[in-house]
Parts: sequence; C-alpha cells; structure tokens
Amino acid sequence: MKKHRLLLVTTFIISGCSLCYELIISAVSAYITGNAVLQYSVMIGLYMSAMGLGSFLSRYVRTELFTVFVTVEIGIGVLGGFSSVSIFLANIYIANYHIIMYAITIGIGILVGMEIPLLTRIIEKSHGNLRMTLSAVFSFDYIGSLVGALAFPLLMVPYGGYLAAAFVCGVLNSVAALLIIWKYTDHIRYSWTYKILTVGVGTVMLLGIIFSGNISHYIEEGLYRDTVIYSEQTPYQKLVLTRHKDDIRLFIDGNLQFSSMDEYRYHEALVHIPLAQIDAIQNVLVLGGGDGLATRELLKYPNVQITVVDLDERMTAMAIKHPVLRALNKDAFSNPCVTVINKDAYEFMKENKKQYDAIIIDLPDPNNEALSKLYSNVFYRLCYAALSEKGILVTQSTSPYYAAKTFWSINKTLASEGFVVYPYHLLVPTFGEWGFNMATKHALHKIHPVNKVDTQFVTPDNIDSLFVFGKDEIPSEPIAINQLLHPVIIDYYNEAVRQWH
Repeated sequence: MKKHRLLLVTTFIISGCSLCYELIISAVSAYITGNAVLQYSVMIGLYMSAMGLGSFLSRYVRTELFTVFVTVEIGIGVLGGFSSVSIFLANIYIANYHIIMYAITIGIGILVGMEIPLLTRIIEKSHGNLRMTLSAVFSFDYIGSLVGALAFPLLMVPYGGYLAAAFVCGVLNSVAALLIIWKYTDHIRYSWTYKILTVGVGTVMLLGIIFSGNISHYIEEGLYRDTVIYSEQTPYQKLVLTRHKDDIRLFIDGNLQFSSMDEYRYHEALVHIPLAQIDAIQNVLVLGGGDGLATRELLKYPNVQITVVDLDERMTAMAIKHPVLRALNKDAFSNPCVTVINKDAYEFMKENKKQYDAIIIDLPDPNNEALSKLYSNVFYRLCYAALSEKGILVTQSTSPYYAAKTFWSINKTLASEGFVVYPYHLLVPTFGEWGFNMATKHALHKIHPVNKVDTQFVTPDNIDSLFVFGKDEIPSEPIAINQLLHPVIIDYYNEAVRQWH
C-alpha cells in the first residue's frame, strides 16, 4: 500500500472538500431562505442521494480510470468552487433560484459519489487486495471528512466567508487532480491538456479567493437595496451596515435589525415602558442588544449599572468603533456604567448568581434552534431566578400581527414559569406592527406612564393604547409553550414567514 500513499492523500483531500461543499450549500441555502433545520435536511438529503447516483454511475466506467478520475476532480473543482457565488447570484437575478441551487447540489453530489468508487478500483486494480484497499480508502475518507467538518466552521467561514470557503475547496480539488496527473502521467490520455486545464482551474479559484471580498461586495449590493458601508463575516453571523441618505440599517444574516429612521420607537417601547413600572433601578441586565441602542436609552436613568451580554464580540466591537453606529448609540458602550460581556446568553444565565432590577431581552427573532432556546421555558426559568422580587423583565416578541402564534407562544411560555405577563405593541414603520412581553413576579396595580425621561414616541397619553390588541392579532386556536426540547416557536415563526413572503 506504500506505493499508493499519494492516492490515499488525495482521498483525504477530496473527502474534506466533499463535506465542505455539503455544508457550504446547506449554509447558503439557510442564509437565503431561513429555516436552517429544513434547509440543511433537504440539501444534505439531496446531496447524499446524488452521491448514491454518482456511485451507481461509476460502474459504467470500465476503462481510462485515471483519466475519468481526473476529469471528475476538475469538474468538482469548477462546480464546487463557484457554488456559493452561483447560488447568491441566482437569488438576485432569477425568480426560481432554487432550481439553480438544486442543480448545483445534484451535480456536485453525482461527481463526489463517483470519486471513492473510482479511486478504490484504481488502487485495487494494481494492489490486488480488496480488503486492504477498502480499509485504507475509507479510513482516509472518514478522517478527511472530519477535518473538513471542523475546518468549515472554525476556519473557512470566520476568516473567509462562504465565497472564499468554496474557492478554497476548488483549489484543493485542483491540487488533488494535479497530484494524480503528475504521478500517473502515463495512465492519463492527453495528460498535458489536463495539466493545463487543472492549472487554469486552480488559478481561477485562487483569483476567486483573492477577490472574494470584491465579489462579496458586488453580491451584497444586489442583496441589499441601499449602499453597503460595512460588511463582516464573524464566527457567528454576517453583519452588514447600509446607508441610504440619512437612513442607516443593520442586517444580521440578511435579517433587518433596525432602521435609524424609526428605531427610537422600538427602543423606547422596549426600555422605558417596563422601567416606568418600578421605582428603584440599580442593576439592569441586557441580553442581546449588541448595537448599543437599548443601552443608550438605559443611560437616560442616573446611577444605573448596566451589564450587556452579547454573544458576538465583533458586533459589540462594531458598536464601539464604527463611527456611524457610535453616533447612533451615543457611545453607549464606552460609558463607565456599562459592562459588556461577550458570551452566549443562555450560558450566562446558567452561571449567573446575581439578581437584577430589570432584564431587557433584545435578541433576534427565533428563526433557528440556537435562538429558539433563548425563548424557551427553561431560559425564562433562569431569568425568573435572576430577577429581583420587585423587578421587571421585557422581551421583544416579534409581530403580533404578522407572527401572532410566535408572539403569543412567548407570552404563554413566560406565564408558564410563574411570570405575570403584560403584552403590548406599537407600529414601527420599518417592521410594521411589533410586540413585546413585559413580565413581573407579582401583579402590577396599574400600568404607569413614562414621564421620567425624554422620549420621541412614548407619552403618558398613548401608553394605555399600546396594551390593547385587535381581534385579528389574537389566534383562535390553542398556542403551545415553547419548550427547550420541543421548540414549537420555530414552526410558528416559519409558518408566518411562508404566509407573508
């Protein structure tokens, strides 16, 4: 088997790339469409089925094994390397872009499915020991898959993004093809043609890596209506800041987080309505809110110590350093009364021993499993323990009009953990009708107006109306509690997305 070490190294490379392509396409699909579980399930299932078809088709290759194998590698390098950029561009310019995405997935899957059977036959044909051949090939195949699975989330996406990750794999497939051509030139028909072709493909992929930032900027200009003034792929999410005249907008993984034209409505309702219900405010915990806008509102209260817990260090760093975001949040995170902790909110609450007078939950919508747990009964149980007896909690709760089931599931989940819950809502023009759930350990005697701080939207006269809901904002069917191990809120949210998009 020593003479075939190069072929086994090739197996290692192509297996790692194969797994990465599978993850890249699934991640891009989830990024564009949402509903990560469904997209990963569909794309991985389709990819694996196509691999089975490719493995079946390899039986019809009876001669020129090396030539066919090199052709397959080059094909995977081209199709896989351009997979991300092709899917993103299809999303911009083609109404039924799913057809392109599925076609790319099936194409890569078929070619990947042919790789291992062809390589196994090449080694077995010259070595003559099928038992040893299979054990060696599959050992390198599985180890390569592990390396690819780790490299994708830990290295490729954080440091390059989806486009660069695909181009890197395209380069590696080209290298694998070139190794085979170099070592087994005599077994490959038109070997010089293949050498030139492989070097050409590898060069194009390298250029793709080098200019991936430029390509990404061009795609983002198509994905986002306004001019992109900041873009960064962090280890956790894609951050994009856009500008149109005086309107600044923040997007996380393609989802709008705020517009500077009306964000004050959202943040005043989120912060000042609950804080008006308690007398003494000393310690406030903000979960999420990495843009600093909720903290800006909290700093209107004197002598308040604020702890902000946000998972993404790059998000809070942008809020501290980017001049546009700093201007919006008024340098909130630089205030000595504010402590920023970069940690998962769920893990923070599990380890927390302190109690707070107010807990402000300003997290993205529950559109995936990682976020769903932050709207679960167990998470609210942790929040209950962290809230002082006379304290108050508030969480953004999506739209009671566009996502009514989601909104009332959050309401019911809070109540299931012993909270007395007060739902309210308002119009945020950018988002439409938007809702919050305010919760206390003991019932409030009345809803107090906001009159201790300056506001642009909330007034003593309009606060009562915010707690009144229309008939079309209250679901007629029973709504389930969002449990940690049964995250119904994702289904509710995705149902709303399908209905309104």
